[in-house]
Amino acid sequence: MRWSYKPEPNPKKIAVLAKALTVENTIAKVLVQRGIETFEQAKAFFRPNLANLHDPFLMQDMDVAVKRIEKAIKKGENILVYGDYDVDGTTSVALVSKYLKTFQDTIGTYVPDRNNEGYGISFQGIDFAEDNDFSLVIALDCGIKAIDKIEYANKKNIDFIICDHHTPGEKLPKAIAILNPKRKDCDYPYKELSGCGVGFKLVQALSQKEGKEVKDLTSYLDLVATSIAADIVPMTGENRVLAYHGLKVINENPSVGIEALKSTFEKKVLTITDVVFGIAPRINAAGRLKHANYAVEVLIETDKEKAKKMAAAINILNNDRKELDKKITEEALHQIAKESVKDAYTTVVYDQHWHKGVIGIVASRLIETHYRPTIVFTKSGEFLTASARSVRGYNLYDALEACSEYIDQFGGHKYAAGLKIKLENLDAFKKRFEEVVKSTIKPEYRLRELQVDSEVFLSEVSFKFHRILEQMAPFGPGNMHPVFATSGLRDNGMGKKVGADKSHLKLNIIEGANSQTYNGIAFGMGDQFSLIKKPFKIAFTIDENHWNGTSSIQLKIKDIKKDI
Repeated sequence: MRWSYKPEPNPKKIAVLAKALTVENTIAKVLVQRGIETFEQAKAFFRPNLANLHDPFLMQDMDVAVKRIEKAIKKGENILVYGDYDVDGTTSVALVSKYLKTFQDTIGTYVPDRNNEGYGISFQGIDFAEDNDFSLVIALDCGIKAIDKIEYANKKNIDFIICDHHTPGEKLPKAIAILNPKRKDCDYPYKELSGCGVGFKLVQALSQKEGKEVKDLTSYLDLVATSIAADIVPMTGENRVLAYHGLKVINENPSVGIEALKSTFEKKVLTITDVVFGIAPRINAAGRLKHANYAVEVLIETDKEKAKKMAAAINILNNDRKELDKKITEEALHQIAKESVKDAYTTVVYDQHWHKGVIGIVASRLIETHYRPTIVFTKSGEFLTASARSVRGYNLYDALEACSEYIDQFGGHKYAAGLKIKLENLDAFKKRFEEVVKSTIKPEYRLRELQVDSEVFLSEVSFKFHRILEQMAPFGPGNMHPVFATSGLRDNGMGKKVGADKSHLKLNIIEGANSQTYNGIAFGMGDQFSLIKKPFKIAFTIDENHWNGTSSIQLKIKDIKKDI
């Protein structure tokens, strides 16, 4: 792993902030690195306030969207809430439909079938709207590139409001309103909302017109926090405020659906990481293996017993999903071993039998073994469909755009995308994608990077130090869990390999002449046991370990290197 140290802030800024907050210089340094330099900024960071959310009407087209929805409610029109089949899409559909149902019952929901319709707005979905007399469709987490679909809807006199957060193309669909902070003509101050976050801003705008405050919408924030966690959007600005309060709702007073999903795994108090690896995969499993309607239904259910039964069924799907993605990952790794070109810059694999619902997970798994931009294809009707994932720093979306002559459809983010191509273009696409990545990727992006916030002495690491750091949560992109580095270390001789397969390392660390021992755990690093026989250095995060009624500080080791 390549360790990259964050730039050293101005020492005066560190000293001023440390004094203002009465904290150690190291904590002040971490905060200054994250743009927090004053007491007021620190107060806003450590105590996120819903009152600090931006006015939703700052978003381009928000006034138009609100007027159209108000008109629909006044006239009693049927409104269809349409969303993508992933966590962000299904939480969006649940949130907006639940809110609109407080005004009228003629609110429908629609999520496209992953296998038969594919991503985003579909012709089938528009036909469904026409057949069921829906005159207004609110599309969430999709639609920003659905130019032909919106034209089709317009011919049928079906109005669309698009709420999306994906990167727009040069041309926008001719919808009634398009809410997307990434629009070039949108002056909304925060650009990194999740799709559900954009949906929440629409609900916030509607409630403002009703004379309500944002605190009146707190009960919806468990859905927003789940979307933020699952979609890996930056944990900064409004996302941080929404996730902070949404996590409190998840832990203290969740909706019936979220509570039912929580009950399928054993953890009472959840962190954002628990949401990512506990709740999100269960919601996703419905759309991956069955239909995402299952997820929407549990998220909007109000009967506790019904929700529990639904959640139990979804949990079984999630277990099936785990088996399936494990099997396909093994097959893909075998294919790479057979076909891999030495020093390849990309991974592109294809099998017509792979399940479309799990290829995104498989792409992420392959990067864990072969660290390079990765695309996993499977057959879907007349086309090949794929999920693509990138490595830290490299813009996958731009690379795909450079290969667009071979692509029939694509969309996504810097680090994750979906695409569709013809089988006859696969070889040409693979060749072009390899050429584009090879010519544009920086050498440092080809190595796993570990960003280190600061060097510390282990003697600085106390319970107080740890608890202040934990108040920086929720963690995520843009506000990652602080990583520290310490050198001049040795093991006291009690370090050993642990785990059923001895794949982990348990360390008892001594720093310099200090006789105190510090406990460390290095998951998946059993093969680096020889490194601790000589002086070494570590990069780590700090955790609190609870065992037999006692608590202790534990170093969660991210990497070990020789101390030269």
